[in-house]
Amino acid sequence: MGDAGYGTLAKRIIPCLDVDDGRVVKGVKFQGLQDAGDPVELARLYNREGADELSFLDIGASYKSRATLLEVVRQVAAEVFIPLCVGGGIRQVADMREAMNAGADKVAVCTAALQNPELLRDMARAYGSQCVVLSLDAKRVGEDPEGRPQWHAFSQGGRIDTGIDAIAWACKAVELGAGEILLNSIDADGTGSGYDLPLTKRILEAVPVPVIASGGAGTLEQIAQVLLAPQEGGEDRADADAALVASLLHFGKRSIPEIKAYIASQGGCVRW
Repeated sequence: MGDAGYGTLAKRIIPCLDVDDGRVVKGVKFQGLQDAGDPVELARLYNREGADELSFLDIGASYKSRATLLEVVRQVAAEVFIPLCVGGGIRQVADMREAMNAGADKVAVCTAALQNPELLRDMARAYGSQCVVLSLDAKRVGEDPEGRPQWHAFSQGGRIDTGIDAIAWACKAVELGAGEILLNSIDADGTGSGYDLPLTKRILEAVPVPVIASGGAGTLEQIAQVLLAPQEGGEDRADADAALVASLLHFGKRSIPEIKAYIASQGGCVRW
């Protein structure tokens, strides 16, 4: 599952900060947003706690809101020395350049890549595939002719069904230059009911790049399930390369050291 070259690397825990008008917000299934705090303060906290990366997503994605987010990224990059990923409102290489100049190490793109897949190739040529993250907002839409679950890629913050098969889109994106997949399950987002393991496993089987699972973290056990390798006759697991965590951290239910300690106790490799 995934590229064998990545298999021995430590599993990453990545706090996700959805930023709207300069504040971190969190909802359920992309709806009903509530305030979750100041992004710079949260970034400092997660850095102290041992986050492996930070993911900032501008969910307003207007010119004004992106400018606000880039200022947040500048402040964070000045004092936090872990990788920063920035997404939301990235529509062209010039937007990527702004984010990278502000201190981002990589950039995530969703809607613009669906509308213009060649953007992924252009971004990879400009900065290298390691800086290009496909943000894939996927929702289950039924079953394929063989009776297997089927997911579509959604655009515009999960509002529009593109009709594009999510697995096929992930494969095409990697061919074009995406060096990582940020897999957002709309069905699981903010529910605390666990990651979408079937979806995550299908993407991992399909692409040779790291996959970050996102959406649904509610317990330590669920984070372990999505990160750890399946065992013969054991519980359902996915073996993702990283887990994105939001509500569980923002509202103080769990800390990053608690998450990492649990992963390690279950046999997983984490970076302390």
